[in-house]
Amino acid sequence: MSKPVYVMAVLTAKPGRRAEILSAFAENLPAVLAEDGCVTYVPAIDHPGSTAPQGDDVIVVVEEWSSADHLEAHRTAPHMVAFGERVGPLLANRAIHVLEAP
Repeated sequence: MSKPVYVMAVLTAKPGRRAEILSAFAENLPAVLAEDGCVTYVPAIDHPGSTAPQGDDVIVVVEEWSSADHLEAHRTAPHMVAFGERVGPLLANRAIHVLEAP
């Protein structure tokens, strides 16, 4: 049986471009949620009053996939390739952390 895979994707927008990325994310979200193996896929930004804020340009995408194979299919899905092409120029940095439970 495959283990679930968790992803924390930290996307840092170029200054002032976070809203554009969130808009593109919202447009792409239905296609991602319809993917086989997608359990959770949600963007998150700082909660007001956070004691450890990420900053005004940061989006953390919280994901759960049923297996590493499902995550790989997601990564190469046509809508994700198109999303990457669309938001890539808007990003200053990205860090993708792929995790599993111990």
